[in-house]
Amino acid sequence: MQIGKITIDKPLILAPMEDVTDAAFRLVCKRLGADIVYTEFTSSEAIIRDVEKAFKKIAISDDERPVAIQLFGNDERSMELAAEKSEKFNPDFIDINCGCSVKKHVARGEGAGLLRDLKKFESIVKATVNATKLPVTVKTRLGWDVNSIVILEVAKMVEQAGAKALTVHCRTRCQGYKGNADWDWLGKIKKEISIPLFGNGDVQTVQDVEDMFNIGCDGVMIGRGAVTNPWIFNQAKHYLRTKEHLPEVTLKEKIELCVAHLGITVQNKGIKDSILPFRKYYVGYLKGINNVSKLRSDLMKLVEYNEIIDRLYLFLKENG
Repeated sequence: MQIGKITIDKPLILAPMEDVTDAAFRLVCKRLGADIVYTEFTSSEAIIRDVEKAFKKIAISDDERPVAIQLFGNDERSMELAAEKSEKFNPDFIDINCGCSVKKHVARGEGAGLLRDLKKFESIVKATVNATKLPVTVKTRLGWDVNSIVILEVAKMVEQAGAKALTVHCRTRCQGYKGNADWDWLGKIKKEISIPLFGNGDVQTVQDVEDMFNIGCDGVMIGRGAVTNPWIFNQAKHYLRTKEHLPEVTLKEKIELCVAHLGITVQNKGIKDSILPFRKYYVGYLKGINNVSKLRSDLMKLVEYNEIIDRLYLFLKENG
C-alpha cells in the first residue's frame, strides 16, 4: 500500500474522531501498533481564519508519523487555502472528510452532505488536490441513504480527481452509527479503483481485521473499536502473523496505560482542559475489569489530577 512516500503492507489505521483522536490518544495508539493516525477533523474555514483551536487540532509531532491532517468544508477556495496552510504543519498527507453524519455539518453541505451533490464533492477534491504538493485522500460513506448508494460512482470519481487513497465507512449518512456496516460493498469498490482502499465500520476484533483484509482492503481503519480497546492494533498484527491471540491485557497494563495517557493529555493541554474531557476514555481502560463500578463512579467525580492517579493505583493495589 502506497500513499506518496508512505509504503506499508496492510496498515492498521486509527480513524479520525472528533474530540477523541487528539495528540495524546494518537500517540497511545501509535505505541500500541497503529501504522497511520489522523488528526480530528478540522474546519477549513477555521484554519483560514487562523483560529487557534483549529491550529491546536492539526499540530502534530514526528512521533506520530505517518500522520494525516483531516479537513472538511464545502467551499473550494477555503479548502485550497486550508490545504496550503496545513502544509506548514508538515503532515504526511491530507485527508478530506466527506462522511461526517452530524446534522449541523451535513446541513451546510459538509462531510456526508457532499453525497447529495456529487459535482460539488468532485470539485472539492480537485481543488484540494491542486492546492497542495502533499498526497490527498478521501474518507466517505456508501451514500446518503439506502435508496441512494453512490459509492461506486464516488470511488471512481475521487480517483480521477487525484485522490491517492479512499476510506469507506460502510454505512449511509442516514444510518449514522446504527445498524450493521455493510462490508459487501468493499469488494465491489475494490474492483472499480486502483488506489488503496481502506475499510471502516464495525471493526471490533482481530477477526474483523482479518475478514476485512480477506475482502480485499489494502488497509483497515479502526475507530470506536480502538477507543474501547486501544491494544487492538498490536493484537491484530500478532494474530495476522501467527493466527494466535495475545494474552489478555492485564489490570496492571490497563491502569498504567490509563495513567500514562492522562499524563500526556495534561502535558499537552494543561489540567483545566484535560480532566473532564478525558473521562470518555475510561470506558476502554476499565472494560472487562471486575468490581469496577465504584472506581468508575469515583473517576467521574474527581477533578484533581493527583487524586485520579492515586485512585487508579489504589484500585490496582487492591485488585492486582
